[in-house]
Amino acid sequence: MTALAPSLEAWFTDRLAGQRQASPNTIAAYRDAWRLLLQFAHARSGTQPSRMDIGELNAEVISAFLTHLEQDRHNSVRTRNARLAAIRSFFRYAALRHPEHAALIARVLEIPSKRGDHKEVCFLDDAEVDALLAAPDRDTWTGRRDQALLDVAVQTGLRVSELTGLHIDDVELGAGAHVRCHGKGRKQRCTPLSKPTVAMLRAWMNERHGAPGDPLFPTRRGTPLTSRAVEFLVDKHAATAARTCPSLLVKHPTPHALRHTCAMSLLQSGCDTSVIALWLGHENVATTVRIYLHGDMSIKERALERTRPIDVKPGRYRPTDPLLAFLTGL
Repeated sequence: MTALAPSLEAWFTDRLAGQRQASPNTIAAYRDAWRLLLQFAHARSGTQPSRMDIGELNAEVISAFLTHLEQDRHNSVRTRNARLAAIRSFFRYAALRHPEHAALIARVLEIPSKRGDHKEVCFLDDAEVDALLAAPDRDTWTGRRDQALLDVAVQTGLRVSELTGLHIDDVELGAGAHVRCHGKGRKQRCTPLSKPTVAMLRAWMNERHGAPGDPLFPTRRGTPLTSRAVEFLVDKHAATAARTCPSLLVKHPTPHALRHTCAMSLLQSGCDTSVIALWLGHENVATTVRIYLHGDMSIKERALERTRPIDVKPGRYRPTDPLLAFLTGL
């Protein structure tokens, strides 16, 4: 083997898993990035990955790989930047072990992240939430499980990985009802539960039974649901709910949209952004402000209302003439 293979293996086992104690999700994401890069480099040069040297992964190859992700694999800018972050992390590690490649490594580390458009968050209003929670078939075991899962997702704003990682003993339904989760960044947090959610969870857990360490929302075989399974069930129940609430067809909600729904509900009820950041497990309050304040039109309307002149009556402009009304509506 050349210098690349043992260094890459040591980076995964010693640095990521051993020293940094990276989460399984982080290791899996970095693994996928490097598998794609090595496959791309192999197709480009014909050299087997185990025989490649660090010098063969220069800035030109890395840049071509990033272009390949966007143009050929149709990855988003966010995914492209995530792959680049995995590559940079290894090269920073390799800079200490292989100073003979310092110039090449420096050029790779100088490859910039790409700026992309920031879309407004997708979240559901109260009517859409009610329709979604009513969609699962309560006469079936999976329907009752799905309804409990969706209710917890909307109430707590947990990430998909946090939802699927919940165990029975992570739920406290007594005084101060809450769920505990081991979230992103290896942070543990507790999220309170409302009385309706407590009642639904109590009924589900009485039916669920199981040992304290068993998954709260299992498959029929008793194994934890996967993230893909949660995406599927949200999509399925949203399609059912769209029969009575057609706006769900436009929004096409995902599991992460339920997290956004929780955050926007807290924001619209007057909660401070620092509380919302704590609730969602955000590392930085600025993340909460950037994502959710921009998505709440009511906040912007209230700000606009404060700027109106004193002699102007409150409210929106309503044209009195039919022709002006037609033109305004175009």
